[in-house]
Amino acid sequence: MSGPKTPLLDTVSYPADLRKLDPAQLRQFADELRTEVIDTVSVTGGHLGAGLGVVELTAAIHYVFNTPEDRLVWDVGHQCYPHKIITGRRDRIRTMRQGGGLSGFTKRAESEYDPFGAAHSSTSISAALGFAVANKLNDRPGRGIAVIGDGAMSAGMAYEAMNNAEAAGNRLVVILNDNDMSIAPPVGGLSAYLARIVSSREFLGIRELARRVARKLPKPLHDAARKTDEYARGMTMGGTLFEELGFYYVGPIDGHNMEHLIPVLENVRDAAEGPCLIHVVTEKGKGYKYAEEAADKYHGVAKFDVVSGKQDKGPGGGPPAYQNVFGETLAKLADEDSRICAITAAMPSGTGVDKFAQAHPDKAFDVGIAEQHGVTFAAGLAAQGMRPFCAIYSTFLQRAYDQVVHDVAIQNLPVRFAIDRAGLVGADGCTHAGSFDLTYLATLPNFVIMAPSDEAELAHMTYTAAQHDSGPIAFRYPRGNGTGVPIPEKLEQLEIGKGRVVREGAKVAILSLGARLTEAMKAADRLEAKGLSASVVDLRFVKPLDEDLIRKMLTTHEVAVTVEEAAVGGLGAHVLTLASDTGLTDAGLKIRTMRLPDIFQDHDKPDLQYAEAGLDADGIVETVLKALRHNSTSVEDDVESGARA
Repeated sequence: MSGPKTPLLDTVSYPADLRKLDPAQLRQFADELRTEVIDTVSVTGGHLGAGLGVVELTAAIHYVFNTPEDRLVWDVGHQCYPHKIITGRRDRIRTMRQGGGLSGFTKRAESEYDPFGAAHSSTSISAALGFAVANKLNDRPGRGIAVIGDGAMSAGMAYEAMNNAEAAGNRLVVILNDNDMSIAPPVGGLSAYLARIVSSREFLGIRELARRVARKLPKPLHDAARKTDEYARGMTMGGTLFEELGFYYVGPIDGHNMEHLIPVLENVRDAAEGPCLIHVVTEKGKGYKYAEEAADKYHGVAKFDVVSGKQDKGPGGGPPAYQNVFGETLAKLADEDSRICAITAAMPSGTGVDKFAQAHPDKAFDVGIAEQHGVTFAAGLAAQGMRPFCAIYSTFLQRAYDQVVHDVAIQNLPVRFAIDRAGLVGADGCTHAGSFDLTYLATLPNFVIMAPSDEAELAHMTYTAAQHDSGPIAFRYPRGNGTGVPIPEKLEQLEIGKGRVVREGAKVAILSLGARLTEAMKAADRLEAKGLSASVVDLRFVKPLDEDLIRKMLTTHEVAVTVEEAAVGGLGAHVLTLASDTGLTDAGLKIRTMRLPDIFQDHDKPDLQYAEAGLDADGIVETVLKALRHNSTSVEDDVESGARA
């Protein structure tokens, strides 16, 4: 099946080709680029709405500025698909987010047009400022251009950068892409502030006329006009927030109108003033009706049919997603416990907090892209007797590590951390993998850290965390669906620091933490078939460790293997330290630790990622066989040569 007809786009491989077009051709070019993005994502899946919203902006920036000498930094980078198509990667664009293919985010190793890799929010202004100042100090041409969304602007780091931006002068250009929608609807005062700016400028209407006839309008319009009038009065009393931070503010302008975008960008490019902030208003999902009509504007999609918009989400039914088990369990617990509340940082649906919010809207807090604030806010709630659950992806909790240490752990406050997306996450790759939470949390005094092996265990751990008032407690769980086990009606409060033996054996002990338990059980079956009797333990806790159970396993089995979906420094390191401190290693103990490799793994399907990491049943069996000094070095060789126990 051939792709869409794109005669103008076909002439553009790089921005230098784009600059050869007549300005009158740019509207058609943008339409063709949008068609190509839709067709691409229908094949690959991925982020759609954000890219559709910046098609015109992408073309205009590359048309006006001298990229790659002018360094263009996309905040988060999930909107970069149009950018990739016109920067030499169109021939590979349908490999995006596939194993061995292009990343779904900007990536320095991919192209000189990706000067700064980004997948976490709100870093673009700082990075672009670095590029701009470096060129200024070395008397080289080249600007730093940051494109940042209104959701990303809710993070403190963006303001830290803007407060420092004066040093760059006119070499720094910040483009605020205001689509009134990040992944979830944006929250907080800044969103309202931007809406006021937009509503006060001519691009959305004639302010004075609206004010004069306001009383004759239907009530919603009357209210909007009244707010506009309030802002108009405020404008006469001082500059905007951005001007107070030292920026030359331009906007708001229509981000889909090439006749507006091009001259404004050219004026900013040639301006003596600076740094400049251009406020561009766009529509997420623009130009594809199914995205425009969807509540999330098709933020992230599976493969889909372009004509019908129907997504190929695979067979329906099946086990529930871990995030939903958490959200629904917490909502039920809050029915009986008024102290429970939930905090998320701009990811209500991704963390399951949306489920909680439906049942308890006044107890759910979306703080925006502000993980640091979210953690300390939770600490304040805990200090005042509430039972806060801070639901944040593992990769995003890294952004608040100082607050976890100083505001929670040192003060021993009972904040509950529900850590989603633990382990490898598939197509989003290394930037979103939850590889490090066990390591960075297990080093902290006062913490309790759990990991469920299935969705029933997650429900028990959610209940256990709610009841744990003596200090901070965390539980980490993977992306995706559970294993299909039923969730008990009556939840169990787990004994802190106690694991469970799920299979009794004699020769090999597999000590599993978290969702690798299924693979550990498969490995035990295969070892049993070779005449190697294996015990399997679901440790449940990495801190505190179940020292009695671990010592028993290490002293009654010939070889022990720890298995975890985390980087070095987690479970395996703590078990080894226990064995060393108690003298168990003095007697020739055979112990192996299995964890994620010391690399940033590229995107692929999760099962292939775990196979590459050696954290599947084959990897466990092979590790055991090597530890037992079998002659064979692989599972296949051992099967062929027969079991030698």
